[in-house]
Amino acid sequence: MELAISSSPCSNLPNKISLLHSKTKLLLLPSHFTTPPRSFPDFSNNFHTRLSTTTTTTTTSHTRRRPFIWACSKVDAAGTDDPLLNKVIQFRDAFWRFLRPHTIRGTTLGSFSLVTRALIENPNLIRWSLFLKAFSGLLALICGNGYIVGINQIYDVGIDKVNKPYLPIAAGDLPESTAWFLVLLLAVAGVLIVSLNFGPFITSLYCLGLFLGTIYSVPPFRMKRFPVVAFLIIATVRGFLLNYGVYYAVRSALGLTFEWSSPVAFITTFVTLFALVIAITKDLPDVEGDRKFEISTLATKLGVRNIALLGTGLLLVNYIGSVLAAIYMPQAFKRSLMIPSHVILALGLTFQAWVLERAKYTQEAISDYYRFVWNLFYAEYILFPFI
Repeated sequence: MELAISSSPCSNLPNKISLLHSKTKLLLLPSHFTTPPRSFPDFSNNFHTRLSTTTTTTTTSHTRRRPFIWACSKVDAAGTDDPLLNKVIQFRDAFWRFLRPHTIRGTTLGSFSLVTRALIENPNLIRWSLFLKAFSGLLALICGNGYIVGINQIYDVGIDKVNKPYLPIAAGDLPESTAWFLVLLLAVAGVLIVSLNFGPFITSLYCLGLFLGTIYSVPPFRMKRFPVVAFLIIATVRGFLLNYGVYYAVRSALGLTFEWSSPVAFITTFVTLFALVIAITKDLPDVEGDRKFEISTLATKLGVRNIALLGTGLLLVNYIGSVLAAIYMPQAFKRSLMIPSHVILALGLTFQAWVLERAKYTQEAISDYYRFVWNLFYAEYILFPFI
């Protein structure tokens, strides 16, 4: 999970912690905050010094950063006496974590990138009504994304209590009945939006994506138990279906028949292979829980180091292919941007893999590596309209 933390929740932290201490002792706080009442005056008088110490301490361990984040958000919620408002704030936080923000960013960037590319290729066909249709399409994709990651959390709650205890169902912040209501609502809303705006073919592609996401997680299928099938499902949904479906829908909205352009064929191939790497490396931070619940993954079978090296190697093949495409197809790609940008991204990946090796594949280093892989994924979509 990636949380965006603003400065506001913690900007008045000493006063809010004092208020919390007078009201309840049940708030989850790191051990260095759970001091007797007499320590709070000193804490307030020396806040900047203690905050510096806290920041240094919390950066030493991945597992100790989470409680501090939760504390900040809960302090903010507890700052009001309105119980209804508190519940709304808590639900908003749980729902956002339930949607897995890093996957939403990938879906959103991919959609914007492909729509932008299609409009750049056909600037004379741009109409204001297209932007409303594009927004409805993005909303449908976010609904589908939410359904897939949500249904996975419902059936993986036991594993998530070990691997991802910060997720809302595993943490007890979102009841399972509410989670079921949300995933069904998201699925129905997504199908309705697509069917009303994009026609039967795109609707069938959308439903195929939901179906693949369902059999990935739901018994008796639970295809995530079989590494190769699981990788193919993720690569198909996040790679091929997203890119092909969005580009097809945009050309259809412009009144054009579908045809592959070299850049769109490139990004679809690139992202499909990239999604395969994400599917392989996503299990790296989860080895402990997967072994406990006897979930067979390549990471549990081959080891964390081998899978990290495999993922890095596949991505480097992607970047080498990108440079070669720019060299041998100058009529389709802008060499001056495509070659140096992909060389820089490849060097960044190599450096991150070296850092992981130097760190002896600790849990925190693995999480940083996986997060960096996602950042590379975002970067490719950002570059795509301009290459």
